[in-house]
Amino acid sequence: MPNHHRLTWALAILLPALASAADTSDPRGLFVEGYAGRVSLRPGEELTLHVSTSAPAFAVEIARIGATREVVFSKEGVAGSEAPIPEQASAAGCGWPAALRLPVPAEWKSGYYEAVFRVADGGGRYVQRGRRTAEASCFFIVRPAVPGATSKILLQLATNTYAAYNNWGGQSLYAYNGRAGVQGHRVSFLRPPASQFSKWEQAFVAWAEAAGLPLEFAANLDLETDPAALAAYRLVLSVGHDEYWSAPMRDNLEAFIARGGNAAFFSGNTCCWQVRAEDQGTALVCWKQRWVMDPLFPGGDHARLTTLWSHHLVARPENRLTGVGFLFGGYHRSHGQFMDGPGAYTVHRPDHWLLAGTGLERGDAFGGKDTIVGYECDGCEIEWRDGLPFPTARDGTPAGFEIVATAPAKWHPEDAQFYDRFPADRVGNAVVGCYTAAGAGDSPGGTVVTVGSTDWSHGLAGRDPVVETITRTVLDRLGR
Repeated sequence: MPNHHRLTWALAILLPALASAADTSDPRGLFVEGYAGRVSLRPGEELTLHVSTSAPAFAVEIARIGATREVVFSKEGVAGSEAPIPEQASAAGCGWPAALRLPVPAEWKSGYYEAVFRVADGGGRYVQRGRRTAEASCFFIVRPAVPGATSKILLQLATNTYAAYNNWGGQSLYAYNGRAGVQGHRVSFLRPPASQFSKWEQAFVAWAEAAGLPLEFAANLDLETDPAALAAYRLVLSVGHDEYWSAPMRDNLEAFIARGGNAAFFSGNTCCWQVRAEDQGTALVCWKQRWVMDPLFPGGDHARLTTLWSHHLVARPENRLTGVGFLFGGYHRSHGQFMDGPGAYTVHRPDHWLLAGTGLERGDAFGGKDTIVGYECDGCEIEWRDGLPFPTARDGTPAGFEIVATAPAKWHPEDAQFYDRFPADRVGNAVVGCYTAAGAGDSPGGTVVTVGSTDWSHGLAGRDPVVETITRTVLDRLGR
């Protein structure tokens, strides 16, 4: 056979085989993910959704999450494209272009909103054929057009904490979930988020709205950037896991309380770490246990070090704001501490107004059915007199702070690395209590309530009558 005939014959066999091999390769994975260009907005401001997807088009559905899930917007066939992931996406954001722009309508009520992205295809052309779907979501918060118009109670959601734990792109402010076990010191909001709303605040919001107790909403950062709005409220709430606070956030809330405003911390591990907002609030910095690397350290401005608020160099323990702190709290039924604990508080002062209508007596326990004492807890240094607990006031807790109920809590020994003057074996407490703040000028100070546990809202989800009664008492008394 002539050589050219042999080549023609070989190609006739090989080319279809190569084409067949290509045809049977696995189809590419299907994905979609995105983020909102701003964490919080007011009606009339432009919402931008930044989406990356392997599909040519995607659908979006936006819903408000409260007592019910209310869909407020949906659209099919939004043009999609795949965007690159920058190397420093965790710290500096993704920089993706907006795939959808939408002015926030006036009729959207203040609240927590979820944007859900969905894509679908038919799988591979020759193999792995079948309908495939992918879905992702992001969140944003709608603030009221007129602060205080529908409620005198403001719930500032723990959006800083959401960002701190988000490891999208490789890093968070933690080593345990970071790529290669590396802990970051800067996190961006401009990347697909990892909201904690469903774990902490959602049960509180659903209960309050179902009970006819309307709330208005803001992000953590709004306490920093829009302090004038606080004047419209009687009560500011922290719920769940509200761990990361900037100095301006804290300054503004403390000024609000000094002018007679009230605050209730239905939360734990609250205001534990100091952070700094950067890039117009699109990123947070926190050096944590590596505080000597904070650029502020060499200059001696230690009050603004991004480490524990209770660190001796910062010298501004969170107790001065909340009445309690993590140094004298710790874990309960978490991190190996009190894993067989009751998950309940023991009552010490049943006649206190916080317990009005509960029918509780001294020594009674409440909340154990739903483990309202759990995960991370805040307390204060306590001395006992005649069987009753009193704050020593040596740790920053106001001398007039009244301890109503307690539950045991303890640090994990490894946590002591964050604070070089703290004994790792100290047993503390989750503390329910309150105090009246000192006023500013001629203004009397407001009332501050704390429950000292991240998991208080578990009792609302479980419809515990005592937890419901206490919560309603606080909102009725301080939010009118």
